[in-house]
Amino acid sequence: MNLHTVPRPIYLSRHGQSEYNALGKIGGDSGLTEEGIQYAKKLAVFAEEHILTGGGKNKKAARKDKCANARHARMYTSTLRRTNETVQFVDHRVQNDGWVTLRKRQWRALDELFAGVFDGMTYEEIRKKCPESYASRKANKLTYRYPRGESYLDVIRRVEQVMLHMQRHKDPVLIVAHQAVLRVVYTYFMGLPRDQATKKPIPLNTVIKLTPHAYHTKEERFVLHKMKNKNDNAPSH
Repeated sequence: MNLHTVPRPIYLSRHGQSEYNALGKIGGDSGLTEEGIQYAKKLAVFAEEHILTGGGKNKKAARKDKCANARHARMYTSTLRRTNETVQFVDHRVQNDGWVTLRKRQWRALDELFAGVFDGMTYEEIRKKCPESYASRKANKLTYRYPRGESYLDVIRRVEQVMLHMQRHKDPVLIVAHQAVLRVVYTYFMGLPRDQATKKPIPLNTVIKLTPHAYHTKEERFVLHKMKNKNDNAPSH
């Protein structure tokens, strides 16, 4: 049961396509490709036209989920370059009460699952060089921990602090992070078993809007950008 009786939308977005995404590599701290920059620009427009208006231009359709304090929307990102480049075009105007709209707050807890010694490699390279590790991860992604890296269980533990912080306020939140992290956030708000966190698709170029109600969470997806190579599911954790 959700304790917030007033609709408070939570918007989830992966970063735009990164240079490592384009190369099929995991981890790293690369910047955005031109496709990623295009998504970043469209995300800024979405924030202006949808998030800050409390649900978009179709007021009748959005009335049930209307957020009274949409102009007080918050924004959380990881500390990595690709998420910060993704939000670079978002406007941060100051409201009459002094509130800075969508002011960016960086959380290390929202950084991508760390692949340890495999950071910067492709899954095919991992399969060839370390077939046992590759097989172990495929058998149980939830508990598998990369050598000198993290597991999904580790990510769940660190993301919990962000979830607890979010429960203290009623403002809408835009979270721009990474697939493994957003899978955990999605699973939390949808009330799903934690083993589902490794399976839920969080595609690139898409904003997932979650609106918690007393006994359920409404989900909507907005595809903001279509890439030329049509690869919206770049290799990730």
